Amino acid sequence: MTICHLSSFYFLHVYNTYGFSRGGWNNAHATFYGGADASGTMGGACGYGNLFSQDYGTNTAALSTTLFNCGLSCGSCYELKCNANDAPRWCLAGTITVTATNFCPPNYALANNNGGWVSCMKKGGMRFTINGRSYFNLVLITNVGGAGNIRSVAIKWSRTGWQDMSINWGQNWQSHSYLNGQSLSFKVIASDGRIVTGYNVASAHWQFRQTFEGGIIR
Repeated sequence: MTICHLSSFYFLHVYNTYGFSRGGWNNAHATFYGGADASGTMGGACGYGNLFSQDYGTNTAALSTTLFNCGLSCGSCYELKCNANDAPRWCLAGTITVTATNFCPPNYALANNNGGWVSCMKKGGMRFTINGRSYFNLVLITNVGGAGNIRSVAIKWSRTGWQDMSINWGQNWQSHSYLNGQSLSFKVIASDGRIVTGYNVASAHWQFRQTFEGGIIR
């Protein structure tokens, strides 16, 4: 099931490791929505669509306004554990790591600035799904390791230099250039500053609605 971050339910400890430096635990609140099979939480404000086919599974979270940061936090990971001192009857031992895949509408009666990031462990390279149409290329980027979320993206095709892409919504990045019939390369800068470049990720024969893999952030 998906956690809707910082709505009133029970106390959790959120690991405060922004930039992956060691820190302590901060108090936070959470609730849940949808069923345990995540059937009610597909899609979401990050644009990932089917969370199973994108390998995010059921350990996902919807972030508060501050943490969501207009979609720039999509894909970031958080480590959570139940505060047994406050809810001993309901707590299970251990921690879980969740990935931000959605936005949680704010409850203005509660604070929304607790939390911290942990490193996202992913298998394989980043995935680039090309949607849209000619002159409106919408690239969904998923399976991002390390920080998990992206600060900026640039695209290069066979007859040009690097051009910055702009964020459209969630983790959908757009370019209004004509890219058809050219191989595509991507330069991704994660929120922690790490830069990964995938050259010729998509061949010149790419088609809309295809997904390509390239470039690994760990």
